Amino acid sequence: MIIICITGMPGSGKSIVVEAARSLNLPVYTMGDVIREEVLRQGSQLTPDNMNRVARELREKYGSDIVARRIFEKIDKNTRIVVIDGLRSLDEKKYFETQGKVIVIAVHASPKTRFSRLVKRGRPGDPSTWEQFVERDFNELRFGIGDVIALADYMVINEGDKEQTYNTAIHILSTIMGVAEK
Repeated sequence: MIIICITGMPGSGKSIVVEAARSLNLPVYTMGDVIREEVLRQGSQLTPDNMNRVARELREKYGSDIVARRIFEKIDKNTRIVVIDGLRSLDEKKYFETQGKVIVIAVHASPKTRFSRLVKRGRPGDPSTWEQFVERDFNELRFGIGDVIALADYMVINEGDKEQTYNTAIHILSTIMGVAEK
């Protein structure tokens, strides 16, 4: 199995790569869904604080790769190529490497660009103030996302043109799929 992991700071544009993957009929699993499901299971609201608290608690209680293990339970094991959205740490990557060949695509955008996108997006758990945004970034960095981004196999810079970012993602994913065919 080839496991394509998408990483990037919140608001970087991972969803554009996900959209490209889906257009190529690749199955996509989102690691953040594990956190959202747990927040709701606990009867809490989807707020930045609750999302962060649950993400930390899960990792402290069950290990730093718990989110990877839980998302992998949902994957159809007969699939040749899957896409995992939201890789956060090298421990998660190491877990996926025990399950198949891992290829990491990092998406990057500046903090100013990302903050603007998150405020506009307004998804449950997204920050609404600059202070919440900075706190969330530091929490992500504490999980180890900076290491994952630094060691990615591919880097997508997403500062503006969505179509250009989408086309770059299609090119990268098609390349990976072409290599997988051989």
